Order: sequence, then structure tokens, then C-alpha cells
Amino acid sequence: MFEKEDLLKVANMAMPFGKYKGRPLIDLPEDYLLWFANKGFPEGKLGMLLQLTLEIKINGQDDVIQPLKESKGRSRY
Repeated sequence: MFEKEDLLKVANMAMPFGKYKGRPLIDLPEDYLLWFANKGFPEGKLGMLLQLTLEIKINGQDDVIQPLKESKGRSRY
């Protein structure tokens, strides 16, 4: 199960490595997340957040997360 804070992390946390380094998790392509699903998600919190991001995308809920993204230079929270 995930926490409310996890949705904020999915919206704002930058991918820390790889081809899409620096891109917010919610903005990662679904194909990239499916690749992780096949190869194995990283361990720990990042892996859990990537799995959550994939579930959000598979269920077509991307638009629900977009308003949670922080504005450049200021936090909405």
C-alpha cells in the first residue's frame, strides 16, 4: 500500500539515473516502466515508486497526478 506522500513523490521526484535521469517519475514513458517490470524494479523506495507510477499510467490516471507537480521555483505545499 502507498501513502499520500508517495503520490507527491511520483509527481515531483526526478529519476536518479539512466536514459531519463532528471525527469519526474510521472513523466517517464510507460514503455520504460514496463521494461523495469520485466527486468526487475530497483530495490527500496525508488522501486516501489516506479511500480506505483506504472500502475497509475496503466490505469490512465496520469492526469490526476499532474496537478500535484510543483511549480518551478515554488512549492504548492
